[in-house]
Formats: sequence, C-alpha cells, structure tokens
Amino acid sequence: QVQLVESGGGSVQAGGSLRLSCAASGLTTSIKKMGWYRQTPENQRELVAQITDSEIRNYADSVKGRFTISTNNAKKTVYLQMNSLKPEDTGVYVCNVQRQVLPRLYDYWGQGTQVTVSP
Repeated sequence: QVQLVESGGGSVQAGGSLRLSCAASGLTTSIKKMGWYRQTPENQRELVAQITDSEIRNYADSVKGRFTISTNNAKKTVYLQMNSLKPEDTGVYVCNVQRQVLPRLYDYWGQGTQVTVSP
C-alpha cells in the first residue's frame, strides 16, 4: 500500500499563490505517475496536473502557465505551485500516485486538501 499525506491548502485572494505538497510512503517502488486532481461538485475528479517518472508534465488547459508540478529528488513527494489563482480554482485537490506492477497499474489517492480562492 501507498500512504499519501497532503498539505498546503488554504484560503487566498484572487491573484495569490499556494503550494500543495503530497508525500508518499509505504510501497513506493515503481511509481510511474504522480499528480493532482480537483474534485468536482458532482464528485468526479478532473486532472489538474501530472508528472511521470520521466518528468513529462501534463496540465489542464485552465491552469497552463499558472501552475507548476514538480517532485523532490527521491520522487516520493509531489508539489503543485499554484500562482495567479482564480476563484474558479476553488475546490478539493486530491493527490494521486500510480504504480506499475506489470501487467497492472494501481492508483492511490490522498484525502484531499481544500483550496479556496476569494474574488
């Protein structure tokens, strides 16, 4: 199992910045992707940003140029630097880690951290 501990959420005014962190522990070998999703009111998860073990980054169109995803050297912690925040960025941000144990992929999810951006 993989345990994920998130931190860094909070409240900020539009135009401000926040940095989210997610530390993975436990069975952290063979991690292929780490990322952040945002929970919608309909309880769906939409991808915000993702980074692969080859450091290929993928962003939602709505956050390109404002958010940056990165990992630490050990690739066990993933960060999301969020700049120029907008009210529509408000939501619960959930950390995701994907492990590959051929032939399967395993997804692990954090508890989520609230981000609130006021006008």
